[in-house]
Amino acid sequence: MARFTTTNALVQTLFWGFFSAILYFGLYYFEEPILNWTKEGGLYFIVPVIIAFLFSFVHGAFTTYFWDLLGVKAKSVRK
Repeated sequence: MARFTTTNALVQTLFWGFFSAILYFGLYYFEEPILNWTKEGGLYFIVPVIIAFLFSFVHGAFTTYFWDLLGVKAKSVRK
């Protein structure tokens, strides 16, 4: 049984793809403030770590729905 309907997978793919594009745009647009925050020291070192986790989550969700939409599934390993 399919995990998602085609319409749901398409909507989810477009949503996460759009969110991913917005993150990339924001990263390039706010490059200077982000670099300045990280140069201040203290707890500001966490800013790039949070950005990396956010990108990882959003891009991973997009990739999951993208491959699901195309019908590509991992080969199951049975013992």
